[in-house]
Amino acid sequence: MSDLKTTFRNRNEKRTLIVVLLTAVTMVVEIIFGITTRSMALLADGIHMGSHVLAIGLSWLAYVIVRRLSVSKKFNGDTEKILSLSGFSSGLILLMFAFVIIFEAVHRFISPEEISYFEAIVVAIIGLLVNVASAFLLHHKHEHSDHNIRAAYIHVIADALTSLSAIAGLIAAMIWDIPFIDTIAAIISSLVIIKWSVGLLKDSGKILLDIK
Repeated sequence: MSDLKTTFRNRNEKRTLIVVLLTAVTMVVEIIFGITTRSMALLADGIHMGSHVLAIGLSWLAYVIVRRLSVSKKFNGDTEKILSLSGFSSGLILLMFAFVIIFEAVHRFISPEEISYFEAIVVAIIGLLVNVASAFLLHHKHEHSDHNIRAAYIHVIADALTSLSAIAGLIAAMIWDIPFIDTIAAIISSLVIIKWSVGLLKDSGKILLDIK
């Protein structure tokens, strides 16, 4: 492995760890307030962020494994496939959580609950700011990028879009007093997750199977 590639991977490893810790704290806050304020969109955003903690955590772990294997004389395999395997696992995690959100949204349609809009909107905005900060941390130049860091970057971008839909749904529901708009926002977010996760599974799967 070249010294330049090693340098960028070490940098990506450190930045990814920071994002994991930052996202984990925000995830706990959003889920707690999603439950206490009875906001389906905020809860969905928190669950979605939870999927990012797992997925980006896998990305960080992949860097750690690759760093250790790259100096091991016993390993002669392709370390790039480890990073692709991390991306594939991220896609599976996202897909699973997307269906969980849809299930909860359908249940909320059947049994609607009153929402504490102001508190939910404030926490959703905090989540959005965290996603924007994470995106800046993970931003990379294309000539020095790899599949793993791109997966982590797209994760936080997707989560930022989910936060925006949660905020829009909550504001619309509060203004027009139509709580199910909040639930629709959660469903839209889950559809975004499904679309993104399927794309990630295809791209990383091709690399794992050596498909051009």
